[in-house]
Amino acid sequence: MRKTYQIEVDCAVCAQKCEDAIKKLDGINDCQINFMTQKMTLVAEDPDSLLKTVLKACKKVEPDFAINE
Repeated sequence: MRKTYQIEVDCAVCAQKCEDAIKKLDGINDCQINFMTQKMTLVAEDPDSLLKTVLKACKKVEPDFAINE
């Protein structure tokens, strides 16, 4: 399932680092973060159930990262 979320990230480099961290997580098939639109697309069996894990991984890379549900 593919699902898009509104996010907050400060810079393009941070967005790329977060994307790379998310792609390494178990259960995530793909992730794309668009810094310009502040959107993240997750491809996973159940993306909503992985949001806490995704947020935790991103906070390690970029403390200001946020997912707006």
